[in-house]
Amino acid sequence: MDDHLTLNRANWDERAALHVTSPDYAVDRLVADPTAISDVVAFDRSRLGDLTGLRGVHLQCHIGTDTLSLARLGADVVGVDLSPVSVEHARTIADRAGVPIEYLVSDVYTAPEALSGRTFDLVYTGIGALNWLPSIERWADVVTALLAPGGRLLLREMHPALGAIDETVPGPLVVGYPWFETPEPLVFDDDTTYVAAEGRLTATTTHEWAHGLGELMTALLTRGLRITGFEEHRSVPWEALPGRMRRDDDGEFRLVEHPERLPLSYTLQAVAPGPANAARVPGARGPSSG
Repeated sequence: MDDHLTLNRANWDERAALHVTSPDYAVDRLVADPTAISDVVAFDRSRLGDLTGLRGVHLQCHIGTDTLSLARLGADVVGVDLSPVSVEHARTIADRAGVPIEYLVSDVYTAPEALSGRTFDLVYTGIGALNWLPSIERWADVVTALLAPGGRLLLREMHPALGAIDETVPGPLVVGYPWFETPEPLVFDDDTTYVAAEGRLTATTTHEWAHGLGELMTALLTRGLRITGFEEHRSVPWEALPGRMRRDDDGEFRLVEHPERLPLSYTLQAVAPGPANAARVPGARGPSSG
């Protein structure tokens, strides 16, 4: 296994144990209320549209709170994650909630093989995922392989403009990290996680990569996908710039000063070639509309 997989898997194994009891993941609320969905899925609820009966796969699903939410919205969804500890917690949460969900342990790049060549109506990836992958081109290959004809990708992700900011520098915001993908990873050593949690990490070294918007869109377009939506947002679901953000009622963090100056996240939607059911793709035009 590549070094980045070994290091990042160990880190996420430990994070899973902390996140399952974190109030920010609200596991007990999701289990107790059969109508509850995660704040992350709720943010894109109108963009997801009607999921009833759709076959879905959630890449990098972590402890499965968003996967459970997609299932509650009607999708027949499979969760896939690199971390076996995360997957075990996801299975336990689904069992506690009484929602049958299939989970598999796999890194992103081997997901098509782990899923035995199955294809899906919806490929979903929540925020804070792409930065763990060294190649956006290989990721796009996976998305293409997993989408059924006319199937849809919905990706919400940290904006590369935010990812380029060095949050450790006080005062005015400073660009300290790449916008574009680089061959070598950004190496971090940190014993904390991004949500409220009791405890510290011992597997502290992680490898991450930047991916520019042009790189992302080009990778999808050259594989024949049609981009049907792209929206930039002024919020993210964690305190990405400590001391400079406030948390609002929707669970999202926004800049206190000049929120118009920096995009923090984005939602991208794309459709694979093939017959599409326009009624299931919010904002899509029917085949007769040209």
